[in-house]
Amino acid sequence: MFRTVPLPGRRPRRPPEGRRAGRLLRGTAIAAAILCAYGAGVVTGSGPRRPTAAADGSVLNEAAARIGRHAAAPVERGELDRAAVEGMLSALGDRWARYYSAREYDDVDGRLNGHYSGVGLWLGSGDREGRVIVASVQPGTAAARAGVRAGDIITGVGESPVDGWGVKRVAGALRGRPEEPVALTVERDRRTKRFHLVRTPVSGGDVTVTDLADDARMIRVGAFTRGAGRRVRAAVTGQSPSGRPRGGVLLDLRGNPGGLLDEAVRTASAFLPGGPVVTYRPRGEPAQNRMVTEPGDAKTPLVVLVDAGTASAAEVVAGSLRDRDRAVIIGSRTYGKASVQEPITLADGSVIELTVGRYRTPGSRNLDGVGIEPDVAVSADRPPEVAERRARTVLRGLHATLPGG
Repeated sequence: MFRTVPLPGRRPRRPPEGRRAGRLLRGTAIAAAILCAYGAGVVTGSGPRRPTAAADGSVLNEAAARIGRHAAAPVERGELDRAAVEGMLSALGDRWARYYSAREYDDVDGRLNGHYSGVGLWLGSGDREGRVIVASVQPGTAAARAGVRAGDIITGVGESPVDGWGVKRVAGALRGRPEEPVALTVERDRRTKRFHLVRTPVSGGDVTVTDLADDARMIRVGAFTRGAGRRVRAAVTGQSPSGRPRGGVLLDLRGNPGGLLDEAVRTASAFLPGGPVVTYRPRGEPAQNRMVTEPGDAKTPLVVLVDAGTASAAEVVAGSLRDRDRAVIIGSRTYGKASVQEPITLADGSVIELTVGRYRTPGSRNLDGVGIEPDVAVSADRPPEVAERRARTVLRGLHATLPGG
């Protein structure tokens, strides 16, 4: 909305012959102030155009049409539409509200389906300056072949420095079309290294399983894409290499930005005998308890690794396992996002994403802006393998307390 510039204080009285001219001058000043809207330029001497109703009665359509017709610089209608939608979203005060073109949302939806192109990195936020680090490297990927290591601090993607970007933005920049190159710059041991990587298709790569010593198993979940819960359950129920009972599970959720709530519920269910996983409160509706989808393994020792990049749906899993006394949480405080977004498709295929509800853990804790404080803290500025070693030590201790352990 335009605001007029306040007029100065009371002026000296003019003689009668100057009053009409004064009124005209004041009217011109007010009109100029409205048109300039605090600008420092000049306006034309012509008066405002007479208002005419838009064909469909929409003020937004009328404004867009007139801007397109009269603005000094040409502008595409699509740009105006996007600016209008983003302006409406910003008015909500919803920090998670987003607008995507149809093509942009195709990429997002592909990511949620676990089908995307990338370089094989899982990211986290792990040093004192809040910079993005490599939490782990997926075996057999472009990053693994090039020699990128867990603990590397990412300082640039392509030709752009990434100061202040955050995990989500860096991850988005590393994804792209298959066979497209991307440069990655990292800091390692106070030295700069630059890698030239080629993006390759990744399918189902958000869950990886590594067998450890003592018949333990590490299950790494990079994001809760479709099918993640099923793959986690298969990894939990699968036999250990020796055929003996499993010595424990290390569930690694570091750098996991979240994803689909249903997949988070299925993942937590793989470790619980039954009961609640999370309480979801949609706007204007009663709270909904999301329950265990199918009884899981409630006995095998379980440790969950988290960090500042563990957010949203990943916090649902960690929070439910902690509140149900099912796991020991190790690492640094999680991000603290307790809201749920829903995509709404518009007529042209574009999508707006809005916060439609909030969740609480089974113990009725609200994690928004608070996150989860680990049971065993590992400083965020330590290399990722430090937390892994601590987790394996705790896992061995838990296994030793079992009958016959």
